[in-house]
Amino acid sequence: MTSVEDALSITRTGSVFSPIAAPRATTKSVTHTVVTPRVSATLERRRQWERRYRMRLRISDAGVILFAVAITAAVQLMTGVAGEEALRHGIPLATLWYLMLSALHTRDAALFRASATEYRGVVHASGLAFGIMAMLSVVLGWRSMQLVLLVGLPLGVLALLITRWMWRHWLTAQRARGRFASRTLVVGNRDDVEYVARTLHPIGASGYQVVGATLLDGNARDVDIDGTHFPVIGNVNSVATVAAELGADTIIVASRPEGEPDFVKKLSWQLEGTAAELVLSSRLTDVAGPRISFAAVEGLPLIQVQIPTYEGGRHVLKRALDIAVASVALIPIAVITPFLALLVKLDSPGPLFFLQERVGRDGRTFKIVKFRSMKTDAEQQLAALKEQNEGAGLLFKMKDDPRVTRVGRILRKLSLDELPQFWNVLVGDMSVVGPRPPLQSEVTAYDGTVFRRLYIKPGITGLWQVSGRSDLSWDESVRLDLRYVENWSVMNDLQIMWRTAKAMVQPRGAY
Repeated sequence: MTSVEDALSITRTGSVFSPIAAPRATTKSVTHTVVTPRVSATLERRRQWERRYRMRLRISDAGVILFAVAITAAVQLMTGVAGEEALRHGIPLATLWYLMLSALHTRDAALFRASATEYRGVVHASGLAFGIMAMLSVVLGWRSMQLVLLVGLPLGVLALLITRWMWRHWLTAQRARGRFASRTLVVGNRDDVEYVARTLHPIGASGYQVVGATLLDGNARDVDIDGTHFPVIGNVNSVATVAAELGADTIIVASRPEGEPDFVKKLSWQLEGTAAELVLSSRLTDVAGPRISFAAVEGLPLIQVQIPTYEGGRHVLKRALDIAVASVALIPIAVITPFLALLVKLDSPGPLFFLQERVGRDGRTFKIVKFRSMKTDAEQQLAALKEQNEGAGLLFKMKDDPRVTRVGRILRKLSLDELPQFWNVLVGDMSVVGPRPPLQSEVTAYDGTVFRRLYIKPGITGLWQVSGRSDLSWDESVRLDLRYVENWSVMNDLQIMWRTAKAMVQPRGAY
C-alpha cells in the first residue's frame, strides 16, 4: 500500500499549489512535471538595462543624500549648534532617507517613463524620512534636527529632483537613439492600432518603440504613420508567436476581439517568460486619465471615472500660481521691452503692441496683448490670403506670411511676441497654462464638444504649444486642449511651463 504522502502529488502553476489525488486503480504515484517558462533573450536584455539604470539611481541617490547631510553638519559645526549631535545623527538620517526611497518604490521600472510619479515619490519618501527623524528628535531630546529640517530637507529634495531629472533626460536621449526602448507590438483594430502608433511615434520619453502590429480584422496592409511603415504580422491567435519573432518585450492591446472576454487573460499566460509588459490602451484615458481609478467590488474589476469640476480649491491654487508666475515674469519683460520697442519701430511703422479681441472662459471676450509682429494693415490683407491657408481646421497660418515683418518673424520664432500676455494673466483674463485663446470667428464655428475648451481660462502656453503648434492637425490640437481642460493639475502645469521654456530654445511649428 502506498502512503497518503505517496498518493498525493503537488502541481505548481505559477505561484499556486494544489494537491492532486492519485488514481485508485494504480499503486504508482503520479508525477506531474512542471516546466517553468523560459526567459527569452529579449526579456533578459531588458531586465539587464533596467538593473543597470536602477543601480545608477541608487548611486546618485546615495551621493546626494550624503552631500545634503554633510552640508547640514558643516553648517551646524560652523554655527556651533549641536555640532557633535549633527555628526552622530547624520548617518541614521542618511540611512533612513535612502531606505525610504527604496521602500516607496521610487526606482521601479514602471517609473522609467514620462511621468511626474517618480518625482512625487521622491518628495514623499524624503518627507517621511525627515518626519520620522523629527519625531525621534522630540522623544530623544536631539537638538540638531531643527537646522536639519531647515537646511538638509530642502537642499536634499531639490538635489534629488535635479539628479532624477538629469537621469530621465539622459534616458530619453538614449531612447531617441533606439537604446533602452521597449520593443512594442500593438494589437487591435486598425483605427485603434493607428491611434496608438501615432501617439507613440517617434520614440521619445514614452520609451515605446513600435516594431509591428497585429490587426484583429484580418487586414494585412501595413500601418503607415507619417511616412513610417509598421509591418502587420499574424492574427488574433498568434500574438505571442509574433511578439517572439519581432523580439518585442511589450504588447499593447489597443482593442480586443469581439466575443472573447478572456482574450487578455489568455494572452498574458502565453507571454509568460517572453515579455515584460502587457499594456491595455483605451481612448477613455485620453480625456479622463488622471481621473481614472481602479476598484474591485466582490471580485468585479471596476474602472471609476471622476466627473470633472471647474470650481473649488484646485482652481484657487491655479490662480495663485498664475499671479506668482506673472508677477515674476513681468519684471524682466519690463526690462527688455524698450529694446524690443526700438527693434519693432525701426523695422516697420506702427504701435509696439498689438491688441486683438479673443474669447476667454465661459465665452467672455477680452483684449489680448502681444508685441506687434505684423504690418499694421495685416487684418485688411487677410481676406486676400485665405486661399493660401496652411493652418489646421479653423486656424489661419502661413509659413511665409507676407504680413509678418522681419523682426516679427524672429519674435514669433522665439515666442517673444507673446510675453506681454503675462499682463493678461495678472489681471485675470488668462492663465499661464491653458487651451489656446480663440478668435470670436473660431468660437462661432465650434460644435458642442469643442466649446468645452472655454470651460477654463485660455493660456499663454499649453499642450498645443509644446506639441508642435501649427504643425498639428485641427483634430489633434482640439484633442490636446480638451485633455488639458478636463485633467489639468498644478504639477502638470509646472511640467508644461518647463517644456515651453525648452520649446522657446528649440522651436518647432512656430511661424
